[in-house]
Amino acid sequence: MSSMTLGAVSRHYGEALTKSLFYFEAQRSGKLPSNQRVNWRGDSALRDGSDAHVDLTGGYYDAGDNMKFGFPLAFTTTMLAWSSVEMASQLKAHKEHKNVLAALKWATDYLIKAHPEPNVLYGQVGDGNSDHACWMRPEDMTTPRPSYRIDAQHPGADLAGETAAAMAAASVAFAPYNAAYAKKLISHAKDLFEFAKAHPGVYQSSISNAGGFYASSGYEDELLWAAAWLHRATKKQIYLNYLNEASNTGGSRTVFAWGDKFVGAQVLMAKLSLEGKVNINKKMEEYKSMAEQFICNCAQKGSNNVKITQGGLLWFLPWNNLQYTTAASFVLSAYSKYLKAANASIKCHGGSLQASDLRNLARAQVDYILGSNPKNMSYMVGFGTNYPKRPHHRGASIVSIKKNRTAVECNAGFNDWYHSPAPNPNVLTGALVGGPDENDAFGDERTDFQHSEPVPATVAPFVGVLAAIA
Repeated sequence: MSSMTLGAVSRHYGEALTKSLFYFEAQRSGKLPSNQRVNWRGDSALRDGSDAHVDLTGGYYDAGDNMKFGFPLAFTTTMLAWSSVEMASQLKAHKEHKNVLAALKWATDYLIKAHPEPNVLYGQVGDGNSDHACWMRPEDMTTPRPSYRIDAQHPGADLAGETAAAMAAASVAFAPYNAAYAKKLISHAKDLFEFAKAHPGVYQSSISNAGGFYASSGYEDELLWAAAWLHRATKKQIYLNYLNEASNTGGSRTVFAWGDKFVGAQVLMAKLSLEGKVNINKKMEEYKSMAEQFICNCAQKGSNNVKITQGGLLWFLPWNNLQYTTAASFVLSAYSKYLKAANASIKCHGGSLQASDLRNLARAQVDYILGSNPKNMSYMVGFGTNYPKRPHHRGASIVSIKKNRTAVECNAGFNDWYHSPAPNPNVLTGALVGGPDENDAFGDERTDFQHSEPVPATVAPFVGVLAAIA
């Protein structure tokens, strides 16, 4: 980046921001709108929910497959909403705020439909095993599309809690622009939070099919995360009381991700402490301290530092590492803003951190992801000249239905497209692949789903990070 002028740097990040929002359009399920910009996609899964006599069309496909998994989708929604709320002025400056809200609404419209009664939430459409046994375009799908739900008899406090967080965060995002829609979202969020509190348990005990793909490690984090967003949306003391009375604040976490939201709740509580708008008690200080420990560890000044590759990438876990890097970078970007507003700094085990240190670390992660790395490769598809050409993604790897309407059957997809050495025929613009391994190596193999499969949960926080630094 050093050779670029400031204006060129801003345009560079701005272009990545614009492209990141195209990715959400490529992931759309259901009937596509007239203003759809990703033109190689068509309408798909138009009968989702018909087995349960509920309209479950819409929403987003989960990753490189044609599944709709509600648990990671809800986290993606919450992070997209947080990006929109926290970086609204920057998103407007780059003329992307409307596109962020459109991406957000595509998710929340679906989540509203998936919550037809206070204690009923549909958490999955499609069968993970049969879906993964076929390589088909979503438009051609012939695999079964069963709908799975949680309810009072079959609970899932984590799924209900995360969906409550998503609805509450989205209500904050929409409030200045669409008050009626924001009100509707907050009403769903309140009901889902009560449902989650009254019916504890992990959702894969009710939706066992999801367990093989997105098993939850517990539900306490989702309840705190939901309460924190409900408090931010409503300013009601009852939600703050819930957070203050929690027996488990999460302690010091090693990741922030779809399966562990403690850091998110801790950061939202720390924001309240830094603003000085609520009574600061021991519990509030504990949340703040834990949020700051995570940040110190990312900045290599903690007592349990995150691994950093030789090339400079924060490296958390082997499977789709970039999802953890982008979420951590979002935390750094948001916290930098809070510190600056409060004129505060963080005292770490290994020295202090200023707002600018957090911002610089987030920017360094973005630079690595966009090409300043040992491979000189951009891990954002369609960005720069050297980017992954073979993302593990059904729709992108098969000829577009707009070019060839002949159905691609289940096994033919594997033989003709999945195993082809050729680049994907459709560029999945704005997607972030799983990323390099801990030695900064990346093979760009379609069959390597550990490193080559993009997921929306990686891009949602990246939208906010790009806006913050652009």
